[in-house]
Amino acid sequence: QVQLVESGGGLVQTGGSLRLSCVASGSIISINSMGWHRQAPGKQRELVASVTSGGSTNYADSVKGRFTISRDNAKNTVYLQMSSLKPEDTAVYYCNAHLVTGPGPGFLAWGQGTQVTVSS
Repeated sequence: QVQLVESGGGLVQTGGSLRLSCVASGSIISINSMGWHRQAPGKQRELVASVTSGGSTNYADSVKGRFTISRDNAKNTVYLQMSSLKPEDTAVYYCNAHLVTGPGPGFLAWGQGTQVTVSS
């Protein structure tokens, strides 16, 4: 059994910063891409950022220049450093990772989500 556990969410003022962390644990052979999505009330879940096992990154246009995704492969951990936060960044942030746990192509696992609230 594997799980992704996020931490680091909370309440911050406009212009502030937060750092989210997500640790993958369990019987994991390898991890391909890792990333973060978010879902605001009444809206669909959207991609925030992703990073491949080789370190290539991808960002939503709305967070480019403000958010930085990184990962520590030795710790099976992905981070999201969020700066210059805006009220529109308020959402539940979900970690995801493409995990290989045995024969086959692997699967996409999700964390339980962590709330980020940016006050104006």
